Amino acid sequence: MKKQIQKIAEQAAKELILKNKKRSYIPASGKVFDEKELQNLIRASLEGWWTEGKWVKKFEEGLKDFLGAKFVSACSSGSSANLLAFSALCSATLGKKAIMPGSEVITVAAGFPTTINAIIQNGCVPVFVDITLPTYNIDVTRLEKALSRKTKAVMVAHTLGNPFELTCVKAFCKKHDLWLIEDNCDALGSKYKGKLTGTFGDIATLSFYPAHHITCAEGGAVITNNAELFKIVRSIRDWGKHCWCQSGQDDTCKNRFNWKLGDLPEGYDHKYIYSEVGYNLKMSDLHAAIGVAQLKKLNRFITKRIANFGYLAKRLGEFEKYFILPKATKGSEPSWFGYLLTIKDPCINRANLLKFLESNGIGTRLLFAGNITKQPYFINGKISHRISGSLTNTDDIMKNSFWVGVWPGLEKKDFDHIHRKMTDFIENTK
Repeated sequence: MKKQIQKIAEQAAKELILKNKKRSYIPASGKVFDEKELQNLIRASLEGWWTEGKWVKKFEEGLKDFLGAKFVSACSSGSSANLLAFSALCSATLGKKAIMPGSEVITVAAGFPTTINAIIQNGCVPVFVDITLPTYNIDVTRLEKALSRKTKAVMVAHTLGNPFELTCVKAFCKKHDLWLIEDNCDALGSKYKGKLTGTFGDIATLSFYPAHHITCAEGGAVITNNAELFKIVRSIRDWGKHCWCQSGQDDTCKNRFNWKLGDLPEGYDHKYIYSEVGYNLKMSDLHAAIGVAQLKKLNRFITKRIANFGYLAKRLGEFEKYFILPKATKGSEPSWFGYLLTIKDPCINRANLLKFLESNGIGTRLLFAGNITKQPYFINGKISHRISGSLTNTDDIMKNSFWVGVWPGLEKKDFDHIHRKMTDFIENTK
């Protein structure tokens, strides 16, 4: 029976792959898979465990090996990874090192909401500084001016896979004794000075949503080399429990009914003692089984993203008169998430251009929230924040930037089509 099901999965994968090859639309992002992902998923489902188990452990071990990290905690999404990472730094377990409510965290407004929301959820104040063009990353010359006696951390993402200036940011954090949180969700496989991003900060995050470098359908991970932070992350992820037993295990500590913690009676079952404000943010074995197959393709995916970006850069290079074209941060090797353009010709209207591209089968995306301080929830929610200096470039990308895909499922013909249609639009605009 199991062999028959695996054969069916193989055939289903072939049909899906063939269908994708016949598509007439060029998505900005997408997933690449074969029968291995479906077979793993079916194998995990037939095992009947489903929640966190051996597949999650295998996936975590694979990520550790790839990144060269000591500790990886798989979780339910990149957003929950950001929440876990920042919440861990607010744990009372850290004593005087803990980030307290009201503390300030330096970040950028040109990014994804859940990088910022983790700060807000913990009662802290995001302090926004501008970005630089054409890297679209934090302007490191603004860091010192953004600093205050309340500053406790820097939390920023590597924009569309392009690493921010880690040498400068790390030196700033070390100088002022600040935590560094790397949102690496869009940058798995990117390198800065030969070292993989996601391994520079005190703690880092990943996302495995289908748009990302590998996918588990849904999922994320928190990365750290700090054993204390790892322990706190696991606790918050697993309901806040003090117990460290894996799912399905009991009495790993051999002391289950002998603990005395808090004001609980002595001998209170360790499985129900909570040391952190926690949630259930675990990854399931079903999602991890997909990820295990994806990890084996990761190096190929990274190579293809870099090649796709390079080819598209050559095709669109002739449009430098009309657009600011993206450039890698000095000393970096990005595993690109997308190809980002910012309109500089006043004759080009972004909305009209994006409508034209979409009508011609080309998917586009904006740089996420643009300027997050202009978003409805920021204005309506009266969210406490501070802006350090002007956000001139941030406002520019909010009004004039967009990106197209370079994911591994795209081919040269797709980029040729993008080039043709961009040419058509520009010629009709002159």
